[in-house]
Amino acid sequence: MRHGETAWNVQTRIQGQLDIGLNAIGRQQAQRLARALADENLDAIYASDLQRAADTARAVAERAGLPLRTDAALRERGFGTFEGLTWAEVELHHPEASRRWREREAGFGPPGGETLTDFYARAVSALAAIAARHRGEHIAIVTHGGVLDALYRAASRIALDAPRTWQLGNASINRVLYGEHGFTMVGWNDSLHLVGGAALDEASA
Repeated sequence: MRHGETAWNVQTRIQGQLDIGLNAIGRQQAQRLARALADENLDAIYASDLQRAADTARAVAERAGLPLRTDAALRERGFGTFEGLTWAEVELHHPEASRRWREREAGFGPPGGETLTDFYARAVSALAAIAARHRGEHIAIVTHGGVLDALYRAASRIALDAPRTWQLGNASINRVLYGEHGFTMVGWNDSLHLVGGAALDEASA
């Protein structure tokens, strides 16, 4: 699952690894997500240690009666000097870097940030390590749009530089299996539990 909405999501401001909390809608989404997963018989719950993900996961964990385990390897991509800027500001102040980012140049990283290749390797390795630790179990992971984009690509065998055509809504549910050959897609961006609430997509995470 992706974390609930933040004020910076609304502003299209790049959060990266800055520790931005949920807004009121995001907190409501976390509760709706917890209710949606109440009958899932979860065995473990993990989250990025950034508060927008950890607080979303905490709602799920409390309802499920399970401890929450946080993992810094599940953090969003480090965007370096892009962090705190809106997409429009990145394009205005860093036009060449913005172009390379939007074109998904695998070896490009914003100054002080992660390259797409390094981020993908970190995210998928972290998800696979958790899945391998819980073989045969049903686990929930709350993380960030960029991490989920990496998971979608890994499960669908889609190249890093391919344009994104799938949604990554706040507090949506995405289901994958993990086995001998890695991740396999089951379902994506289930947001029926959020009907009546906002679920913004961070299309360039």
